Amino acid sequence: MDEKAAVLSLAALAQGMRLRVFRALVGAGPQGLTPGALSLTLDVPGSTLSFHLKELMHAGMVSQQRDGRNLVYRPSLDQMNALLAYLTAHCCQTSDGARCEVGSPPGCTTC
Repeated sequence: MDEKAAVLSLAALAQGMRLRVFRALVGAGPQGLTPGALSLTLDVPGSTLSFHLKELMHAGMVSQQRDGRNLVYRPSLDQMNALLAYLTAHCCQTSDGARCEVGSPPGCTTC
């Protein structure tokens, strides 16, 4: 991931509703959620949700797939992991070049 992509991803997540949408999708895992399910879960109107999903898709943090008559939104776990790797690339770097180990949070099955 380059700096431009990292800034775009961070900007998309730097808004409260978009962060909640993304976290809900991460919680749903690879199966994703429909806009209706997201709207009910987050108690947000469909038009508002649509705007935020569009921004997350533009940043590559969310993907959309048609399943029959429904749209299913899924978190882009590869993009999320690339962003985390970018942010932690120089984590705990010491003068001898040693780095800290950054792992998945305990109990995370999608990381």
